[in-house]
Amino acid sequence: VIRRRGFYGGLIMSASHNPGGPDEDWGIKFNYSAGEPAPERITDRIYEETQRIESLRIADIGDVDLSAVGAVDLDGFSVEVIDPVADYLATLEEVFDFDLLRGLLQRRDFSMKFDAMHAITGVYAKPILCDVLGAPESSIMNGVPLEDFGKGHPDPNLTYAKELVDIMFAEGAPVFGAASDGDGDRNMILGGNFFVTPSDSVAVIAANAQACIPYFKGGLKGVARSMPTGAALDRVAEKLGLQFNEVPTGWKFFGNLMDSKALFGGTDYTPFLCGEESFGTGSDHVREKDGLWAVLAWLQILAAHNQPGKPLVTVESIVKDHWATYGRNYYCRYDYEGVDKPKAQAMFAAMTSATASNTGRVVQGNTIATADVFEYLDPVDGSISKNQGIRFLMEDGSRVIFRLSGTAGSGATVRMYIEKYVPPTGQLHEVCANVVGDLVKAALELSSLVKFTGMESPTVIT
Repeated sequence: VIRRRGFYGGLIMSASHNPGGPDEDWGIKFNYSAGEPAPERITDRIYEETQRIESLRIADIGDVDLSAVGAVDLDGFSVEVIDPVADYLATLEEVFDFDLLRGLLQRRDFSMKFDAMHAITGVYAKPILCDVLGAPESSIMNGVPLEDFGKGHPDPNLTYAKELVDIMFAEGAPVFGAASDGDGDRNMILGGNFFVTPSDSVAVIAANAQACIPYFKGGLKGVARSMPTGAALDRVAEKLGLQFNEVPTGWKFFGNLMDSKALFGGTDYTPFLCGEESFGTGSDHVREKDGLWAVLAWLQILAAHNQPGKPLVTVESIVKDHWATYGRNYYCRYDYEGVDKPKAQAMFAAMTSATASNTGRVVQGNTIATADVFEYLDPVDGSISKNQGIRFLMEDGSRVIFRLSGTAGSGATVRMYIEKYVPPTGQLHEVCANVVGDLVKAALELSSLVKFTGMESPTVIT
């Protein structure tokens, strides 16, 4: 909406991916003129201005009927109610081949489930997936937005989207499944009895973008992932000769890369594709991660692989073909939620102080090539972001990473990331837990997590 209408910016009332209710984590976000999350140069100025406020004036403008599209004049104060689906749909039609999508969704051997988790994408799902693309209304579940998200937790992962996961891993499961979160920017992708990790998802989209998605038909110029995200995208970038960046967690770093030329007069990285392990994927059609766009990107790839009259190509077969070309990054994330913050901080301080002594150490059969604290020099604005996570980089390319998350609703959340790369000639179809078991043991030993936090097991495993 901001970009299409040329607004100065926009305020977003958001519950993000947190559970609903009066005591939960609701907030206000400000997105700037390019549609990107407000960068620090703007938020710092806003803060400076707040220090000079001497008085507040509140307009008594009465209620506005938000169900009626159009402008309303309230004693000289104009309020315009818009249809957000219309602007968003117009953008999607510039990105995807809707005729090809209709052909897929109307195939007799294709079925899908989209779980809106009683959140905002319920407003978009039926008009786009059903009314425009022809999917049956039964394809949408939990499609009515509710203030308390139906007493659920609108975070699209294997734990909180259990209802969808049960459907997708049952006998006779749909061909394609997806879910999106509270404010519609995260996504989870599933095939029948098959889960696509977010790290694999962005890599598969990148590998198929030029051939399958009209918006990228001229080729990608740049791709990026957050530091803790699995390195599957790195291998696609290397093979296709794409500019690649590894950035800290936070969408503003992707936004800088997208706007490098337009706002900073620097390198042109667009068309651009990016993703993070926390179920966020996006491109430069907007400056935020976009859950429903990622769902349609996967449907577009499926549509391109499923020519009329040919046997059905599934999500699982597309991912396994990708592994056969690029190898597989076995990847998982352990979340320890509600940790006492001082205890978590003490654990991170201990790991930080031991980075030099841990470099070269052998733990659970893994040799640590480098232990460090990740920092990022932004190639666009020259800013430096320090203390972005603790990394243990193994000699064989495996990684163990720890981050202390600031997005949880209560307490601290310790995130532990485990990754092991297997080349195309290796064993690509093993159970992830069996492959990364030694790295999990190494991570717990290196962090002394149980000792510091008292938590014997994670809250969520993804």
